[in-house]
Amino acid sequence: MSVVPAEAVSPDLRNDSAGADGTAGGRTGGEAAVPLAPRARLLPALAAVYRAQLSRARVARIPLLFVATFQSIGIMVLMRGVVDGGEEARAVVAGSSVLVVAFVALNLLAQYFGQLRATGGLDHYATLPVPPAAVVLGAAGAYASFTAPGTVVTAVVGSVLFDLPLTHLWVLVAVIPLSGAALAGLGAALGLLAPRQEIATLLGQLGMSAALLLGVLPAAHLPAPVAWARDLLPSTYGVEALARCFDRAPDWAAVAGDLTVCAAVGVVSLAVATWAYRRAAVR
Repeated sequence: MSVVPAEAVSPDLRNDSAGADGTAGGRTGGEAAVPLAPRARLLPALAAVYRAQLSRARVARIPLLFVATFQSIGIMVLMRGVVDGGEEARAVVAGSSVLVVAFVALNLLAQYFGQLRATGGLDHYATLPVPPAAVVLGAAGAYASFTAPGTVVTAVVGSVLFDLPLTHLWVLVAVIPLSGAALAGLGAALGLLAPRQEIATLLGQLGMSAALLLGVLPAAHLPAPVAWARDLLPSTYGVEALARCFDRAPDWAAVAGDLTVCAAVGVVSLAVATWAYRRAAVR
């Protein structure tokens, strides 16, 4: 066994092994504990969660995005046989386009958070020094962003299929994030509040079915009670805003009003999802 000379030992190590008074252990009980690192700020934490979730979604959810897009296009093809044009055609195309957002942002996000809660995955996020709002907003934003290609493709195909103008489809730049935020917040809340993973999956499927039936069918043909339920669905206002933009001369005040309501619903639903995350993380 080799012997290391005392001179070769670092002064810091010697000070740790022997205190100034010659006693063993240089760190006395009076020394202050090293403080923990501060919690991450909201925006940097949000950006980190968003990038991680978007990368995960891009790998695991691309096949489901194709399914959602194909499903919406198939609905429009079926409706083409019974809808010729006019207000009904605008409702079908707008509802089918926003349905892609509902499939991913509501249905899949409800399943994702339900799975996280059931498998203990929330414990991982709870140990990270990030605000709860960053986790919810980052995941919701990633899933909502993931729907953009399918929504654009569906809107373009529907416009060509029903001979609707493409001029004002730029409004999707506002419709996709606002509808996505509202539906993603609802999906996250359903997944976090559901007592079991199976119930979270069921609620996500029911929410997507409601978006299909209440969004694609023309509002004028719905019974009054069903029309009231349609007004409570977050995606309705995104559908209405997009449908108005298929007019030759859209009513931009009405479009702005629908988007404002959609944004307000999105803020409320994301706040509820954040509260549900805090509630589920401490249980």
